[in-house]
Amino acid sequence: MSRFPRLAAALALSLLPAAALAEGDVDAGERVFAKCKACHAVGDGAKNRVGPQLNDVFGRIAGTAEGFRYSPAMMKAGEDGLVWNEETLTAYLTAPRAFIKGNRMAFAGLKKDAEIDDVLAYLATFSQSGDDDAASAEPAPADAPDTATEDGAAAEPKAGEPEGAVVEAEAAAEPPAHGVFHLGRPATEAEVAAWDIDIRPDGAGLPVGSGTVLEGETVYTEQCAVCHGDFGEAIGRWPVLAGGYDTLTRERPVKTIGSYWPYLSTVYDYVRRAMPFGNARSLSDDDVYALTAYVLYLNDIVTDEAFELNQDNLATIRLPNEDGFVADDRYEEPHYAAGAEPCMRECKPGKAEIAQHAAVLDVTPDGDSDEDGSGGGID
Repeated sequence: MSRFPRLAAALALSLLPAAALAEGDVDAGERVFAKCKACHAVGDGAKNRVGPQLNDVFGRIAGTAEGFRYSPAMMKAGEDGLVWNEETLTAYLTAPRAFIKGNRMAFAGLKKDAEIDDVLAYLATFSQSGDDDAASAEPAPADAPDTATEDGAAAEPKAGEPEGAVVEAEAAAEPPAHGVFHLGRPATEAEVAAWDIDIRPDGAGLPVGSGTVLEGETVYTEQCAVCHGDFGEAIGRWPVLAGGYDTLTRERPVKTIGSYWPYLSTVYDYVRRAMPFGNARSLSDDDVYALTAYVLYLNDIVTDEAFELNQDNLATIRLPNEDGFVADDRYEEPHYAAGAEPCMRECKPGKAEIAQHAAVLDVTPDGDSDEDGSGGGID
């Protein structure tokens, strides 16, 4: 017998108005959802990220969001009759891994009943109610001709065309003549500027802004802790951000920002480009300064909670392992200095030997051995 409510009963419950499914505070639920939005989207234009989009989650059969690649455990739960409603979502959000064993949800769960009620109330506002507006809308007359233009005016047929004929668009312009394949156009200055956001160790490229350790803690708790842990210790197989001192000479070193990274500019640049995972480029420049300051604090590189990081002082901060990296001097090597071609075969006498094996780090959890599909690494 399935451990989940039978499908028919769950579907009947899901037909209740969405507003009746949760008694929490919608505004408070929006704040709770900040813990989820690094992986999930909801609202107009919501798309699958690391986790599935959550529009119309009430009444949805588990593992069926269109276009998302779920874990086998989540799809099996849906096949066994699991439908998301107030009862099942409450149980899942309390302990995701316990409720569906083997699913990919990285989040440990919400431990406060009020937070669960609030976030369900918030999600309910994005689900269809029993009084669907679309059902109450008057249908268009069956015999109405489909000849309206975008502004509502009837389309006028061209001379010589039969009544009701569709007016063809103007012929496309001549293809561009520039370049080899005559494709595209030169990028505008604004487009180049949008891509040209790299930051150098000397601080060149840093945007104007600032953020404190305390401000960074708030952003980190909402956007980062679900994967990287409350103190940078990491959840599951997600990357560790803090600690790892004196481990670089060990067989399995712990490479963190405090133990391994050479420049703070790289931290800012990476967070700004790629984080939060699944929702990159959603942080403001001030948020990134604050997060970078907080990561410094987690690694004991700064110790004052009121410390403020900005475009003027970021380049002055030195990470502990900066001297562990050396300048790229390949152009000083003999074959470069002499302008000779580098050796490509039989460069070393004798049989080639494998001296070391690289460890498989697998730092970004993305499921087990699933076949190709869209979606991300959590359910």
